[in-house]
Parts: sequence; structure tokens; C-alpha cells
Amino acid sequence: MLEKQPISEQRMVDCLITDYGIDVSTLTFLPLGADMHASVYKAQARDKSAYFIKIKRSHGPDVSSLIIDHLQDAGIKQVIPILKTIHNHPTQRIGEFTLTVSPFIEGQDGFSRALTDDQWITFGETLRKIHEIEPPPPLQAIFRRESYSSQWREAVRSLYAHIESEPKGDEVAVQLQIFMKQHISLIHRLVERAEQLAQKLQKESPEFVLCHSDIHGGNLLMDRRDAIYMVDWDAPIMAPKERDLMFIGGGVANVWNQPREEELFYKGYGKAEVNMEILAYYRHERIVEDIAEYGQQLLLTSTGDQQDRLQLYKHFVAQFEPQGVVEIAFKTYIDQIFKIGTKLS
Repeated sequence: MLEKQPISEQRMVDCLITDYGIDVSTLTFLPLGADMHASVYKAQARDKSAYFIKIKRSHGPDVSSLIIDHLQDAGIKQVIPILKTIHNHPTQRIGEFTLTVSPFIEGQDGFSRALTDDQWITFGETLRKIHEIEPPPPLQAIFRRESYSSQWREAVRSLYAHIESEPKGDEVAVQLQIFMKQHISLIHRLVERAEQLAQKLQKESPEFVLCHSDIHGGNLLMDRRDAIYMVDWDAPIMAPKERDLMFIGGGVANVWNQPREEELFYKGYGKAEVNMEILAYYRHERIVEDIAEYGQQLLLTSTGDQQDRLQLYKHFVAQFEPQGVVEIAFKTYIDQIFKIGTKLS
């Protein structure tokens, strides 16, 4: 299971009681998410209400609460509200940590449950509305803006020598190193194609819209009444719409890779020309980022629970499976060369 942040649960309970007026009966750690600097919990109150608690080692502007408030003000019902403190603050500091509270939604995510036809259509409608929102300048000022940075490509290149060296480290590190060496030509191709596309896109000026930036199946929650919610708004970005659309049909975690799902999504999203060149860039760059992060975490360190490390290794390997993200990214690259697959609904 994912490791907890180094803060006592009693301090969090005290904060919930004092700063939120929540009479907590139990606080349960949830092994969710991929953020190494955050942990999440379920708080059960004595009045039977339940809350989703996020504790993060950070004191910067809480982008997540700001964008969620803005989306709710714009009428987007498919985001879960942030609950304010008794002093009307969106977050509460506890030492070096920041605590955020929202209602707990009982349900499943898109990795563990397939969307219904209606949910795909609603998802498309919702994402289109979000892409059409123009955040005010003060809010945009704290959002990231797409720059097609070479950060992750350089990070992967820095791993090449390690991949080609003699296997070393714990069992997981050795397994990953052997796997990466066996697939080194594919890794080179991913990095170089992402570089080629990035350089080309830097010279162009596609329209930027408000994007979630990581709206894969794991960040789409479905409750017991089949309502959907887009969660994890920690990293919104102003970027081409393809930054989000890359996940529809992109195959992350080997789901959302069926043509019919795309058809239903775009039925809701509406008429839109998808730039296949930009889509190809994002699908390649996303894999490059994962290669960098998995490689740095598993090859260059031995920290963390062994079961967590083994799970990360399995996630890495799954990217190269049939209909996985690598196969889909390569197909998207070929399609953009021949201008195939532009979606008009």
C-alpha cells in the first residue's frame, strides 16, 4: 500500500473537529493516488456523514480548491465541492502540511468500472463545457501553461546509460532494467518522436483552453446513482484541448481503448476537429513522463514498500501490452502523418 505522510492521524482529527466542526468517529487511510507528497483518508463522523480528506506537504496556493470553486460557479456539476473551514477558508494548514476536505462519494473509478453509454455522453458534454470556460486572468496566472518542455525527455535520456549497464539494485529494479533494455528501441522511438513533435508545435500557435491535464479513467468517479465526477484537480493547465482529449481512446491502464467509447464521448462533446499531430505528441509525451518517473523511482532508489514497488513495475510493463498506451501512441503517430482519424461530430 502507498505510504502515509509523516503526520499523526490525531492531529488531523483535531483539525477536523476544531477547524471544520466535524465530529470525527473514525479516520481511515486510503491507499489511493500517485502523488508521493500527499495522502488521502476517509473521515466518518458520528452523524454518519463521511468526508474525503487530503493531506499534502505544501503551502503554496491551493490550485485545486480555486479551480473547483470556479467550475462550480460556472455550473459544472461533475466536480466535487471543497468544504470550507468554519472561518470560510478552502484549506487548513497543519505544520508543513495542507489539509483539504470534500464530501466522500461512494463509488468506483473508470479503471475498475466501464462507463455506460449515457455516462460517456455526459463526460463528453462536461469536458466540452470546461474547455469553453475562460478563467479570469488572476486564476490563469497561477495555472501552468503548455510549453512543450523537454524536461521528461531529458530525464529519460539520462537513464540510458543506467539501462544499458549491468543489472543492479533490488529484485524490482533488476526486473525493470532488464525489461527496459529489451524495449530500448521503443523507448528511443517514443522520446525522439515526442521531441520532433514538440519542436514543431512550439513554432505553431494552437488555441489554449482550460484542461484538467490528467483525466484518465482513474480520475473519473461514478457513484451508486451513476452520476460522474471529474476528480484530482491538482494540476490544471492552459493548453490545446488535445491535452485532455488524448485520454479518450488513449488506453491508459488498458481501458478507454474502444472505438465505440470514442464515438459516444464525441456525441456528447459535439463538433470538434481534433489535431492528430497534437494528439500524437501528448500520447507520446505522457509515456515518456511515466518512463522517467518510474525509472527514477525504481532504478535509482530502493525506497518504498516492496509491494508498492512491484505494483509500479507491473503498471510500467502494462504500457507495452497489446492495445496499451505505447501501441495506441504509435498508431496515432502514423494516423497524423496520413491525416487519418480526425473526429468531426
